[in-house]
Amino acid sequence: MLAWKLGPALATGNAVVLKPSEFTPLTAIRMCGLIKEAGFPAGAVNIVTGYGNTAGSAISSHMKIDKVAFTGSTLVGRKVMEAAAKSNLKNVTLELGGKSPNIIFNDANLEQAVNWAAHGLFWNHGQACCAGTRIFVQEGIYDQFLAKFTEKAKKIKLGDPFGEAIDQGPQVSQIQYDRIMDYINSGKSEGATTHLGGDRFGTEGYFINPTIFTDTKPDMRIVKEEIFGPVGVVIKFTDEADVIKQANDTTYGLAASVFSQDINRALDTAHKLQAGTAWVNCANQLHANIPFGGFKQSGIGRELGEYALANYTSVKAVHVNLGHRM
Repeated sequence: MLAWKLGPALATGNAVVLKPSEFTPLTAIRMCGLIKEAGFPAGAVNIVTGYGNTAGSAISSHMKIDKVAFTGSTLVGRKVMEAAAKSNLKNVTLELGGKSPNIIFNDANLEQAVNWAAHGLFWNHGQACCAGTRIFVQEGIYDQFLAKFTEKAKKIKLGDPFGEAIDQGPQVSQIQYDRIMDYINSGKSEGATTHLGGDRFGTEGYFINPTIFTDTKPDMRIVKEEIFGPVGVVIKFTDEADVIKQANDTTYGLAASVFSQDINRALDTAHKLQAGTAWVNCANQLHANIPFGGFKQSGIGRELGEYALANYTSVKAVHVNLGHRM
């Protein structure tokens, strides 16, 4: 996230003030140290650590800051946008939450779909705004997919994230751990079937077992709201019109995946999905030259690619009279 913003901002001639998450400041501090070692001019890159309601708020409302690029929750994104508007009407780029659908048709390559669905949901412990947490599987392969997907999830190894052969470490904080467990308990109380997991791993640390819910209803919190953890729902669907309606029934619109061996159907489905990024037969694939950002309440603007450069520049029109008119 830091590099996505720092690179284009510096390349277009801006001075930068970095405010890293209070949960993960060390990488940003190390990056600033490397920038200093590389010989960047003093003041080109500055870092301010602290909490969002103090340091983040001061940046968003500062009258001499012309642009804010923020990655985080939709709730905080609203606060950033409000502060920007109330101060100097500064430009904002917001990369916010998501509740991304993953649509798997009957003709999908089953093994491929299972592997990518697991990556899309459980990568980074589910702490990804573009995580494919709503997995829609067509009825013809639903049972097969669920069985294979469950076995795949069971093989995820939890433990010290610096240990060898470990797939999933702890959640980032006690706050996030409690939030995820609250969603899990909500799913259980609202009547969903806990197909796998639904509990903590071990007795110490913020570890949560990979969790899969089935038999959900559209209005359940685990279906509607971003969880930001290793928790997903697997939903059976009948036809394309049905699944597109369900997939778009969300306030978010960050990303989506479609699995089908019929490329025309896959592309047609991707076109109909209200998402800033659509992957076909893959998930969570991010490239420096491809723009990334969301529709609806998933954000404003795009990062990466040529669009990122535009975020940090202003358009000026200069008219020159080369003749002798007037």
